[in-house]
Amino acid sequence: MVPNRCLSAALLFLLWMGLADSSSFISDNVFDCHGSTGRNLLQAKKSCPVNFEFLNYSVITSQCKGPKYSPNLCCGAFKEFACPYAVELNDLTNDCSSTMFSYINLYGKYPPGLFSSECREGKEGLACPLAPEVSPNDAIRAWWDDHTMSYSTCILTGGLCWFTLVSEIYIL
Repeated sequence: MVPNRCLSAALLFLLWMGLADSSSFISDNVFDCHGSTGRNLLQAKKSCPVNFEFLNYSVITSQCKGPKYSPNLCCGAFKEFACPYAVELNDLTNDCSSTMFSYINLYGKYPPGLFSSECREGKEGLACPLAPEVSPNDAIRAWWDDHTMSYSTCILTGGLCWFTLVSEIYIL
């Protein structure tokens, strides 16, 4: 049971490291049409883990209004809406970007290509503000606070397991 907790701690740390490297940009690829051009049975996209159907699009529709669409207002509103989902939108293996744009166009009735033609910032795409970062120490400490085992207990238990294993090998 105790080695499982040590393994859990190691896996939690690796997961945290992966999340710490998450995207702070919305790639220009989200603006590309990824519609099918033939039989794509082997390239079927996963469904989006974000339910864009029930999100509040008023941040975009209240600021980005025609007939003359202001790039500053429209792109700012788009980033405010989309940046929290940058990781999901940049994942080309799912249908998040096409789903999100379908709903943006449904609720806002925007001309085709409005955001892709107006909202360009650099070669990496739209820069999203960084979320507040959690230090590794804070993340690990929070995880350990939720469990009854301490670091020293884990190390001592691991040492005991190793000693037992080595003893069994020499006895045989």
